[in-house]
Amino acid sequence: MNRLLHEKLPLAGIARATEVSPSWLQGHANAVYEAVSQTAAVISKPKGPLRVQMDELWSFVDHKGTQQWVWLAMDAETRGILGCHIADRSRESAIALWQSIPAVYRQCAKVYTDYWEAYLNVIPRKRHGAVGKDSGLTSYIERLNNTLRQRISRLVRKTLSFSKTLENHIGAIWMFIHDYNRRVREKLSEREESFFFSVLY
Repeated sequence: MNRLLHEKLPLAGIARATEVSPSWLQGHANAVYEAVSQTAAVISKPKGPLRVQMDELWSFVDHKGTQQWVWLAMDAETRGILGCHIADRSRESAIALWQSIPAVYRQCAKVYTDYWEAYLNVIPRKRHGAVGKDSGLTSYIERLNNTLRQRISRLVRKTLSFSKTLENHIGAIWMFIHDYNRRVREKLSEREESFFFSVLY
């Protein structure tokens, strides 16, 4: 059942397909989302020349008047998600995103963002690059935003599968993040094994 919650399916559709009670499924989903960790599992990196891309993704809860921005940070090398914060589009949210990423990135990384003013005076000036989309320096995080909208029905701009509670909205997004990072780690492990055997033989 939990694997179906990872897919772009409304709860009503999952209930019909699995022939379970909608009320039972809603209670199960509530419990799953509540238990999801809101800290990204990140591949450990030593101090060095790291690169991070950050961006914000518009969403809403219950109705479009209650906007909830999804702030994301990504390692430009591994493509893993380093941190996330879901709230408004204020400077406080930019601070929360900055604090959500591992310390080694806050200490060493060059960070690329769009021109949104909330990033100013949050990211150290010497390591902050505010760039346009045509630069290509935020292309990975922009692609991730598209993936989020493709994989999570409640993030589609015109949808009937919107979140009715903020807790479930946040929980569903963090479920995606953990699954996404797991797949990133698996791909990196496969590449390392392939390289090892190519050198060995």
